[in-house]
Amino acid sequence: MTRMSRARVARRIAAGAAYGGGGIGLAGAAAVGLLLAEVQMAKRQVGNGTSGRVPVADGRYGTAYTVPDEPPLRLTMLGDSTAAGQGVHRAGQTPGALLASGLAAVAERQVTLHNVALPGATSDDLDRQVALVLADPTRVPDVCVIMIGANDVTHHMPATRSVRHLSSAVRRLRTAGAEVVVGTCPDLGTVEQVQQPLRWLARRASRQLAAAQTIGTVEQGGRTVSLGDLLGPEFEANPRELFGPDHYHPSAEGYATAAMAVLPTVCATLGLWPADEERPDISRREGFLPVARAAAEAASEAGTEVTAAMPTGPRGPWALLKRRKRRRVHEPATEATSAPSTQPTP
Repeated sequence: MTRMSRARVARRIAAGAAYGGGGIGLAGAAAVGLLLAEVQMAKRQVGNGTSGRVPVADGRYGTAYTVPDEPPLRLTMLGDSTAAGQGVHRAGQTPGALLASGLAAVAERQVTLHNVALPGATSDDLDRQVALVLADPTRVPDVCVIMIGANDVTHHMPATRSVRHLSSAVRRLRTAGAEVVVGTCPDLGTVEQVQQPLRWLARRASRQLAAAQTIGTVEQGGRTVSLGDLLGPEFEANPRELFGPDHYHPSAEGYATAAMAVLPTVCATLGLWPADEERPDISRREGFLPVARAAAEAASEAGTEVTAAMPTGPRGPWALLKRRKRRRVHEPATEATSAPSTQPTP
């Protein structure tokens, strides 16, 4: 699928999600039916995405940074097993812990992490997760990171329904006062056990959903970072290093790669990134585009950020597409990783 055709499909999906249109599937029903046996075989080989212990990383990070009369920043993770950190053994290896530690270092301020992500979740679980996050209106997060979409593809959820739930979650969090960063659907075509032609179909569906997620998120005031094309080539080149023991979820190095891409956008939403980085850099092919085109570009390019720019234009809303310089993130030190067991969760 070309980027222009992906942009058109993504625009149709987002419009259907916004106006209650019918279910636009992520792949043709006939193709899915023919490949059903292979899907089931791949699932048996990689697992169903819900098994295995997930380390609890909730707590306070950056405890070395003490600023009198300044409360910790609040970071909340929502989504599926990727947001939860399934596939690693230590709390400090989860994306939430990596982001909290990195954010604390950039802000030079303590960060409190709360994770409500559920392994195996599809986008319709975001309604429940957002309710948990906003249960106490006095403790609204400063920034929320959502990673969702892989299970929507594997469960054949209609894309309009998937984007509708994500858009609703972003809108509710933004209305409450939280910044929102969405890591869009990862590239399922990189899973080793998935063979052709299912691999091609999974990659196409993943990128199609990622583009539609971007439109829905940006229109509600959030920002997105493409995870699919970020992890895809690197996973394909280094599957033993970037996939975990189940050959499905990322390894510690894989999560660090994802966190490295998301951290600059998290910092930018809070005004913590250098001012010169906020201006489009032509040398990095950054600039203003119609939101659907920006979404299609992001779905095909590693670690690309899309954020709202101008509300109107000849082809609808416009967005700013950025390729931020990644900041290396490291697993929190022993002091930080032990904090979740001794600090109360927010």
